[in-house]
Amino acid sequence: MTYITIGTLRVDRGLYDFLADEALPHTGVTPDAFWAGVGRIVNAIGPHVREKLARRAQLQSQIDVFMAREHECTPARHEEFLREIGYLVDEPRPFAIATDNVDTELTQQPGPQLVVPITNARYVLNAVNARWGSVYDALYGTDAIARECALQPGQTYNAVRGQVVIRRVRAFLDEIAPLMTGSHADVVSYYIQHGELHAKLECGRTTGLCQPGQFVGFSGEVNALKTLLLRNHHLHVEIRFDRHSLIGEQDKAGIADVVLESAVSTIIDAEDSVAAVDAQDKVQVYRNWLHLMQGTLTANVPGAEGVYTRRLAQDRHYCTPDGAPLVLSGRSLMLFRSVGWHMSTDAVLDDEGRAVAESILDVAVAAAIAIHDIKGLGCFRNSMKGSVYIVRPKMHGPEEAALSVDLFSAVEEILGLAAGTLKIGLMDEERRTSVNLAACLYAARDRVFFINTGFLDRTGDEIHTAMQAGAVVRKGDMKQACWMAAYEQRNVAIGLACGLRGHAQIGKGMWAMPDRMADMLASKGAQLEAGASTAWVPSPTAATLHALHYHMNDVRHTQLLLSRVAPQPVTELLVLPVEKDITRWSEAEIAAELDTNLQGILGYVVRWVDMGIGCSKVPDLNGVGLMEDRATLRISSQHIGNWLAHGIVTSRQVEKALHRMAAIVDAQNADAPDYRPLLGDMEGPAYRAAQELVFEGASQPCGYTEEILHRYRRIAKERDCGSRAGVLAA
Repeated sequence: MTYITIGTLRVDRGLYDFLADEALPHTGVTPDAFWAGVGRIVNAIGPHVREKLARRAQLQSQIDVFMAREHECTPARHEEFLREIGYLVDEPRPFAIATDNVDTELTQQPGPQLVVPITNARYVLNAVNARWGSVYDALYGTDAIARECALQPGQTYNAVRGQVVIRRVRAFLDEIAPLMTGSHADVVSYYIQHGELHAKLECGRTTGLCQPGQFVGFSGEVNALKTLLLRNHHLHVEIRFDRHSLIGEQDKAGIADVVLESAVSTIIDAEDSVAAVDAQDKVQVYRNWLHLMQGTLTANVPGAEGVYTRRLAQDRHYCTPDGAPLVLSGRSLMLFRSVGWHMSTDAVLDDEGRAVAESILDVAVAAAIAIHDIKGLGCFRNSMKGSVYIVRPKMHGPEEAALSVDLFSAVEEILGLAAGTLKIGLMDEERRTSVNLAACLYAARDRVFFINTGFLDRTGDEIHTAMQAGAVVRKGDMKQACWMAAYEQRNVAIGLACGLRGHAQIGKGMWAMPDRMADMLASKGAQLEAGASTAWVPSPTAATLHALHYHMNDVRHTQLLLSRVAPQPVTELLVLPVEKDITRWSEAEIAAELDTNLQGILGYVVRWVDMGIGCSKVPDLNGVGLMEDRATLRISSQHIGNWLAHGIVTSRQVEKALHRMAAIVDAQNADAPDYRPLLGDMEGPAYRAAQELVFEGASQPCGYTEEILHRYRRIAKERDCGSRAGVLAA
């Protein structure tokens, strides 16, 4: 890399030029002022970051000694010990969060949330535009509707399947917006008279909505509607009319589609789902964020009639029942997820030549770029409240939450932003945060806009923390573990007790099987019943289907009822997921567990290291596509590391299974362009990274995978550059 010296910092030239030439113009912040401010933050906060990371290591070392010594300790003794070493702190006195200027998408509109890698412009556009989605398409195109016999989708439109979809959607409308008489399936036309919605039935009678207030807008003429807009549980439903369309011409009411407000918010992820390992990659991250804030992000997408350009969706225009204009956003509210405190980047070096805390750079650059939105310089507005939403992952306890508050305040100062402009999304995904959640919320009480149970990373940290306590249960049994139930319940109960209802999101984790939509519909509604106001889904289609749950469950009422339920005691959270009788596992069960873990590791790592793909749908041993990112990798590597440490498997077993699973992964990727087979390159960076993640995983700080992945990805990039240079020279 080529560096330019600015004050106490050395900044990669490409990063400097990007900010000077593209990101900072028109913001009112000069490059000199920006980098001078970042330098002050690095000098002030950098030492505290290093202190916090050292404190993590010290606490884990103390826990390791304790657990190795007291295998049979009770949760009560466990709690006592954690208080002795300062891992567990006293809860604050009762308080309520006081975050202001939070957009209604986060306070008043429970709904699905997408997480998308910021480096893939096409995926980002799909996600942000998933604010609205066709429920007809979502049901017709997935296994949410059975595919047997006459219901097979086929190459052309299957009218039989289509009618099943239409009947299901009409039943949905009857459930969420019932008519005073009859069913939406009986309607032959809708029209508006004196500001009220009327529906004419097949029998000749006219009726209206049981709750007339659910009719909130329309487009077209009152007697020739183009769209009809309903609202239920703060989410909108758009009914589209077109008697000349394939569907509408066969529909008695002329309905061509029913569109749901779906992904109300989207996390634009610069963390677990991306492979950004150097300054060049970071510029790509920041450039896509800039184009989102400017409203100019595009992607070329191949279509049936050639390549077309995908852009951000326009706002949606209607008239209210009394004829006034009504404009709704066509896009998800965008939240930026930075990296955690444990990561550093040599895109910027401090005055001693050390790579700076990547969190500092992420927050400073993302906030500077968001000035385009705050000042209304772009094509669209993201936050109507003038706020910048930054999700903070992998924080360990209230001291690290407080350090994020300090960072946000410092960034606001150097950018000239009003105090409180930067808001914190607090990921409850590390054990020390879970046991101290109220104290973490108190530390960020003026900035919190959400808490979320990231159960995947949380499981990885649970395994790593308990590494010396014994062999952990099989992965499939982890979701039924006592600590997991307590974790999910406490997150909601503590969040509600701290005033998040109606003021911030309470979120729950990802549905990881994008092809299993019937299963998702059957089970994911339970997250709302448990008190979540948002939950993660893996695709725009999944967001539309998951939106059905929010119409069937009044989340705000559910939260009101749950606010009377006390959090489970912390001792329930401290029940370790350790198998008491390892003799009950057969050799076949152990081998199957090992194979499952290793196949997932190899399938993900080969794409991460060789292709730079940070999140992808990786087929498992049964061919089921699973959404994998660093969090799932962390679980698998820690699980094997734990079993190695306690003699459940041997190094020789693992090596043999690695080789066997590599053959399976190679076969699964045989048709992928530019794929480099693992077995043909066993000394290459991908296979070596997988080996190191398995055999050195237990010794990685907190079990994180980033250091190993980044190191081998950089090796792969250097190798690829060398190969290209050789070709050019030839």
